[in-house]
Amino acid sequence: MNLRIFFLAFATFATGTAENIVIGILPGIASGLDISIGLAGQLTAVFSITFALTAPLALLLATRLERKTMLGLALLLFIASNVLAAASPGYAVLFAARIGMAAASATACLVATMLATELAGPAKRGRAIGIIFMGISGSMVLGVPAGMLVGERFGWRAVFVALALLALAVLAICLRTLPTAGRNSPAASGYLQHLRSRPLVAAQLVSILMIGGHFTLFAYLAPYLTEVVGVATGNVALFFLAFGVAGICGGYCGGWLADAVGPRFAIVATPLAYLVALLAIPLAAKAPGLFIVAMMAWAMISWMISPVVQSFLMATGPQTAEAGVSLNLSAMHIGVGLGTALGGLVLAWLPLQSLPWLGGLLAAGALAAALVAVRSGAEAPRITQPAGIF
Repeated sequence: MNLRIFFLAFATFATGTAENIVIGILPGIASGLDISIGLAGQLTAVFSITFALTAPLALLLATRLERKTMLGLALLLFIASNVLAAASPGYAVLFAARIGMAAASATACLVATMLATELAGPAKRGRAIGIIFMGISGSMVLGVPAGMLVGERFGWRAVFVALALLALAVLAICLRTLPTAGRNSPAASGYLQHLRSRPLVAAQLVSILMIGGHFTLFAYLAPYLTEVVGVATGNVALFFLAFGVAGICGGYCGGWLADAVGPRFAIVATPLAYLVALLAIPLAAKAPGLFIVAMMAWAMISWMISPVVQSFLMATGPQTAEAGVSLNLSAMHIGVGLGTALGGLVLAWLPLQSLPWLGGLLAAGALAAALVAVRSGAEAPRITQPAGIF
């Protein structure tokens, strides 16, 4: 495999860490800026919402700018946004910095994926995309716990300084090693065809609701661990590490399940299993040993949904597969923003113990959407008109 693809994966590693690191340093930000945990949690919500809105716009921009240049500009914006976050005097500036990080992250992830497929060629395209997403999942396993350790030792502002330095190193390597690449030339009908299909839209809703249910708790997992489960502050990073390892396993398991039993069965089985795992969390909260088992099961199943839904989109609407996967990237981040925002709002009125039950309601909605997708998919005719990304 072309070594330069691994350099691109480092770009998604850095931006992926930026997306989720606030979850790990939430108490430090809240106390440092003298704001509530719920308000601090909105920093994750705004990142995800901005990412979801920026991804389609970045795809349009990719038709006009050379890709290496576009990646360089995205990384420069990412560096500047992290420097601004580190120096932010108050919540409003940090909020604005998170918007800049998210826009840069969406652009970098999109361009890194396109460049990786060009560098690999058609025969290794799937593996190249897999390496790019290893950077994203690796940010959960290594980036978030490492950021938490940096935050514990040097303060939460140092985490954003570290991300800026990491991105600067990635920028220097990419500018030196990557070739000049072309522009994208999307067609104009795929998005509209995809959004006219009831089973495909229902499948997108599965992603939004299940990931939303996940982030109602995950966005506030650090305080949940310390205040509800009773985990010592120094051990929280270890729990996040276990969570990340389980999540990477889940990504593989989701793809395996869709291949082994078919995406129609998998898209129903996954939210059902997730609902059971999520509701086991509060039941195991008073037994840390049992809790970590329940938490890892919850983490693994949560990461299964993306390959399952995308397999369903490709099987049910093969002619709009590229548009479907592109929209699913936005759908996932809408789910992150939805769950984080709802969790923060609930915490203004209810205790942390209520979050798994709220997540369970959204997961039940995901299961209902999956049943609609499967039933509608069996009744609806396949899309046969060729379509491009749009």
